Amino acid sequence: MRVDVAFEDRAERRLIKRLARRDPAAVRELYALHGRTTFGFLLRLLGDRAAAEDVQQQVFLEAWQRGDRYDPARGNLLAWLLTIARSRAVDHLRRRVPEPRDPVSAVALADGAEAARIDELLEQWRLVGVLDQLPPEEADLLRRRFYLEQSQSEIAEATGVPLGTVKTRMTRALGRMRELLEADA
Repeated sequence: MRVDVAFEDRAERRLIKRLARRDPAAVRELYALHGRTTFGFLLRLLGDRAAAEDVQQQVFLEAWQRGDRYDPARGNLLAWLLTIARSRAVDHLRRRVPEPRDPVSAVALADGAEAARIDELLEQWRLVGVLDQLPPEEADLLRRRFYLEQSQSEIAEATGVPLGTVKTRMTRALGRMRELLEADA
């Protein structure tokens, strides 16, 4: 295991212990670490900044209240937060659905397409969280390749980095991502 990954694991374990003790500074640190990622996920999912801000508050309040129930065997801290965010977002979306005449169709509407869209966004934001853990130059290369769909040659041209270096950094970045995702699993 890489030294920086091991250090992050120890730091995360300490943060989890502080959350379990309901240390107010721990929730501030948790927000500093993952607030941007969870807010982006909620904003994309809900499509409304005010709603995303409200749900974001619920997510971190719940994380603070339930910190003692966090189970690291089920995933890392970011995955836990995104799961809470998904649940609170679903609750919010269900409240937004107008009351139909047939309650069964309301449940189908709220649980059907919305749930699939939420799961897809959850996975995207989980990857965003992993990208944020990479060195900036490696994360930038992967974002250009997979989000902007630039070829390695186009990346080399746009960044001024030699093509061989782009390839090496991209291979290294993908290896680090794999390590982080496996550690999360």
